[in-house]
Amino acid sequence: MPTYARRVSSFGTTIFTEINNLARQHQAVNLGQGMPDFDGPREVVEAAAQALLSGHSNQYAPGPGVPALKQGIANHAQAFYGMDIDPQNGVLVTPGATEAVFCSIMGLVDPGQEVIIIEPFFDSYVPGVLMANAKPVYVSLRPPDWTFDPDELRAAFNENTRAIILNTPNNPTGRVFTYDELKLIADLCIEHDVLVISDEVYEHLVYDEARHIPIATLPGMFERTVTIGSAGKTFGMTGWKVGWVYGEPELVTGVWRSHQFTSFATNHPAQIAIAHAFTMGSSYYEEMQALYTHKRNLMMDALSAAGMTSIMPQGTYFVMADFSDVFDGDDVAFTKHLITNIGVACIPPSAFFSPEHKYLTKDHVRFAFCKSDDTLKAAGERMAKLRG
Repeated sequence: MPTYARRVSSFGTTIFTEINNLARQHQAVNLGQGMPDFDGPREVVEAAAQALLSGHSNQYAPGPGVPALKQGIANHAQAFYGMDIDPQNGVLVTPGATEAVFCSIMGLVDPGQEVIIIEPFFDSYVPGVLMANAKPVYVSLRPPDWTFDPDELRAAFNENTRAIILNTPNNPTGRVFTYDELKLIADLCIEHDVLVISDEVYEHLVYDEARHIPIATLPGMFERTVTIGSAGKTFGMTGWKVGWVYGEPELVTGVWRSHQFTSFATNHPAQIAIAHAFTMGSSYYEEMQALYTHKRNLMMDALSAAGMTSIMPQGTYFVMADFSDVFDGDDVAFTKHLITNIGVACIPPSAFFSPEHKYLTKDHVRFAFCKSDDTLKAAGERMAKLRG
């Protein structure tokens, strides 16, 4: 009897689908998936509406992306990081950052090569590596500070290493990698001639004294790095699925050659709107940081009142919380308990670790605070029952 291919047989249903379905079943306040329950800037929504009604953007966009958006991405990299990006040949627009990561793997990694993945990882990384017939090699961030062991990282590099997938600010831990950490990664990549696929979708969600440093800005790294961004994260429009890749044109060409046979082009009117979003002044990013700093503080207060402990996240809109003082069981059991008995949904982060390292997060779950204040307060009221 016909069935599906072996390459997808081990993937199963994503943890986000499972948790969303369970949350709906139990009418839980959903702090699981990183999806805001409010819109991004009104003027960007209006730009999308105007693009739909214009009669000029309802057919295929150019495969590599609308020129105005590619220019906006290049301008942004110059304004914030001093990087000189070729908008014509060094930028590719994709249907979301997930496809950008996938096409980067497919376009830059050959079968049999090794790809270092820092865990916990976003759940699409490993399937992409496996579908490329490459080998994932895992290096763990470890609680409570979610830092890696430099010796473990060094040991992961060898003559067969092709790439490392880096995510900073990091989902799900909220860590922002320091210059020293990035410099170690960069030095190892140069020594072993390794590429970096740098997932930087939370680049503007950093707090307090933390600063986001693109690894491509370190000496010798631009020519070996592709950097990935997301309109869903930067402008709060996750449903539009607009992402991008930029970097050295030769590397971006490899990503594009995969992209053109994966999706070919990205939503045309949404690209027009995101091009407009990139013309907004720096005050937009400052206001977004202030907004999410407030929401982070609401989330931390709720966790404390519920008897959970956590490290203050330096970036993203996620926080990892240790529930061991209020529940005796692992992260999957606690997640089910929280949804079914308390009425709040979170994500068990063991889904973001390799099987041999799942134990590192057995006492933690991930909460998303990209929600309205009312949603966060309602979740806090319910979770207070954990203290019983």
